Amino acid sequence: MNKMRPIMLVGTSSDVGKSWITTGICRWLKNKGFTPAPFKAQNMSLNSFATFDGLEIGRAQAVQAEACKLAVMVEMNPVLLKPSSVNKSQVVLHGKPIGDQTARDYFLGENKKHLFLEAQKAFQKLSSQFTPVVMEGAGSISELNLKHRDIVNMRMAKAANACVYLIADIDKGGVFGSVYGTIALLEEWEKALLKGIIINKFRGDASLFVEGKKKLEELTGYPVLGVLPFAKDIIIEEEDSVALSQRNTSAIKGKLNIAVVKHYYMSNYTDFQALENEPLIQLYYTRDIEELKKADVIVLPGTKNTMHDLKLLKDEGIADVIKELYNKKCIIGICGGYQMLGKSVLDPFNVESDKSAEKGLGLFDISTTLTKEKHTVQQNFSFKNSNDTCIGYEIHMGETNVPDGFALTKINGKPEGYFDGKLSWGTYLHGIFDNKVVVNELLKLKFDKAEAIDYKTFKEEQFDKLADWVENNLDMPKIMEDIC
Repeated sequence: MNKMRPIMLVGTSSDVGKSWITTGICRWLKNKGFTPAPFKAQNMSLNSFATFDGLEIGRAQAVQAEACKLAVMVEMNPVLLKPSSVNKSQVVLHGKPIGDQTARDYFLGENKKHLFLEAQKAFQKLSSQFTPVVMEGAGSISELNLKHRDIVNMRMAKAANACVYLIADIDKGGVFGSVYGTIALLEEWEKALLKGIIINKFRGDASLFVEGKKKLEELTGYPVLGVLPFAKDIIIEEEDSVALSQRNTSAIKGKLNIAVVKHYYMSNYTDFQALENEPLIQLYYTRDIEELKKADVIVLPGTKNTMHDLKLLKDEGIADVIKELYNKKCIIGICGGYQMLGKSVLDPFNVESDKSAEKGLGLFDISTTLTKEKHTVQQNFSFKNSNDTCIGYEIHMGETNVPDGFALTKINGKPEGYFDGKLSWGTYLHGIFDNKVVVNELLKLKFDKAEAIDYKTFKEEQFDKLADWVENNLDMPKIMEDIC
């Protein structure tokens, strides 16, 4: 295998499109016959995914692995931070939790040295099997107060000897200042790794930016390798919290309205991507009581802090509304949301809070005890009475007692989840809506002959459209020349 230098996509700020472009380059390389793999040394996200060997990584790298047509490996994201309160995150190293830390302790503490070494080991293992590795940075590369302890941006690029490309979001405005300022703040060794600039999210006629491109090149001394248009017709899962803020927030007449309760520490909202792409479904996120009442289906999603979010459902009156609508509408709980629908959530080891117990909504005849160990596993299962083989994954710290005869799914013949025998159900299985049989059942609540799309085929089409977007707008021949 002829080794190529890694490609690294970094940004002038957060939410400039690093994950998108990384995913597109991954699929472009795969379609051209290469063996790419994604890598992000450190990710901060409440959207995560289970590997085949029972470990946990950020969802974005799982999506990028899918674009590469690879099984998800923990080396693709060795350090994952999962915020669990205002200033505290669970630290996941090589797919397993190693404890909670405040932001101050994490970013200024001495363990970053150890984590950086572990990230490098993960990269080396990955790069020994795949080429090129397509790396993703985080946030801005010019955070001067933090960069000396950085393990995900330019220090990682140096350790990997990567060719670095700086992405700027022109839709935000101020693209000249953000690009010029970012590069001006780099040290000489960082500038030596930088190979070019990518302008993302351009609206309108890109030929209007020809003069702008020339000025940027004159100002910085680096080539602008692409002006990528704003692509509304390509649907790729996004894990950034900013992306969630741009989702629907209200019901629409004539559609199957599915309201997802927007927890304060909501996790794995990518569970609902398949539903968002169904033409007959209006999926929206809300805590507004009137909007919840308009829904045909209400979903309590997962959360990184079940105890906290459960208490706030009760404090804000949302719990009372859900109880009132139970038996009238379909109520669904996923992971932490499933736990909330039971009689109680016990936390004897103070995994999530100082409280040892929180009374649930009491709609399901179940009770949950939070445990020290995290259950992380991919699963094949059957849904209700269907013979179809479905796929999903579990990521939770808790054991739920379910009475006999109320199981929702079966995993290797064993019962999982809870079905009340009427409309409502709950499960620990993330990704359950990626399965056609599950979505078909929801559609039939309102439309007799509706048929769900094949979400796996849909995703493959989106990856290929993203690869075409990259090929048509990014100077991939120049990038390949850089890394070969």
